[in-house]
Amino acid sequence: MSQVWPYLPARAVNITSLAEFDRLAAEALGFQRSRGRSWRVHRVDLRERDTELAALDLAEALFIDCQFSEAGRALVQRTGGLCMDSGEQLPFRTSGRGLYTPEELYEGIRSQTYDHVPDALIYTYSQQHGPRRSLTDDQAMAATLHDHHVGQALIAEVYDGAFKDTPIIGVMGGHALSRGTERYAQALDLGAQLTRAGYAVATGGGPGAMEAANAGAWLADYGPAEVSTALQMLAAEPDAIRRRTGWARTALAVKARFPSERTSLGVPTWFFGHEPPNLFATHIAKFFANSTREALLLEQSNGGIVVLPGSAGTVQEIFQDACENYYATGARVVPLVLVGREHWTRTLPAWQLLKALAAEQTMEDKIALVDSVAEAVEFIGGMQPLRRRTRF
Repeated sequence: MSQVWPYLPARAVNITSLAEFDRLAAEALGFQRSRGRSWRVHRVDLRERDTELAALDLAEALFIDCQFSEAGRALVQRTGGLCMDSGEQLPFRTSGRGLYTPEELYEGIRSQTYDHVPDALIYTYSQQHGPRRSLTDDQAMAATLHDHHVGQALIAEVYDGAFKDTPIIGVMGGHALSRGTERYAQALDLGAQLTRAGYAVATGGGPGAMEAANAGAWLADYGPAEVSTALQMLAAEPDAIRRRTGWARTALAVKARFPSERTSLGVPTWFFGHEPPNLFATHIAKFFANSTREALLLEQSNGGIVVLPGSAGTVQEIFQDACENYYATGARVVPLVLVGREHWTRTLPAWQLLKALAAEQTMEDKIALVDSVAEAVEFIGGMQPLRRRTRF
């Protein structure tokens, strides 16, 4: 088995020759869903491949230092693929920094497309220097130092900064939840209700349910009419993967129309770099290592966790937290609420296993399955969560 840099998704496919591209494109086009899933195409001349680029769904693909015809680059970008130049200089600081802000990660988005903003450039760097065989000691140290300092900055904000003495509620949910849907509006309402109740919202920092919860925190002081307007504005650009630039600019327009002093936390990762970070989290702890990100997000959710419908990543978060609660004692156990009976008992029946795991444990009375965000907030409030709890 080849060694892979920890920050490179295990499912990524590196393509370094035109022959490899042709073979994989032919395989992808042979299926009904023609996806170039997680392709990393390095320095391949694609000037004669417009037909293939037009036919493929490249929403998770990254093309680094490739050559295109006059129309080729636009064909890739049409479905959300990224076309980048690698460069040699580090596009991120390794030390002496606090958490990111949306303005920092999206600098230039008003006048340039997403693939030119710092968030995309850092993602490109992480993929360009992915395989361990091409990773120098300096490059490995740079990524490790970056994550260390961002982690320290996150802990400082929780205990001595913006979130000091405020119970943090982790809101987990899938990135695929689209703006303009009823579930998106419900997730936004959850973030707003939690914020108005005196909690701080923390999410995985990405699009979908994560964006909705952070947006709810941002809009917590606005009434139903203003929130409805904001939802309509956001629905005009629902696709965070294929239309990253428009998706981001619409969020900026909402923030400009509805200014806010509310804060919330986003903890995304360049491991899932095709999913851009949302712009409603005011404090962003973005990591190269997904394992570090997952652990810190759950550890700092000291008031409880609310889980909205999601898929594999959300299921992982449920049981990662459940494992912590299973072995914890007394006040170190935080409430865990799953929202959506149909989803969590039939679509992905995690509730049955969670309930069986919790039987006769301290956590048994601190888990719940509900159907509405109001029920979730009520359950969390009834648990009287600690304000300064950690799982170290």
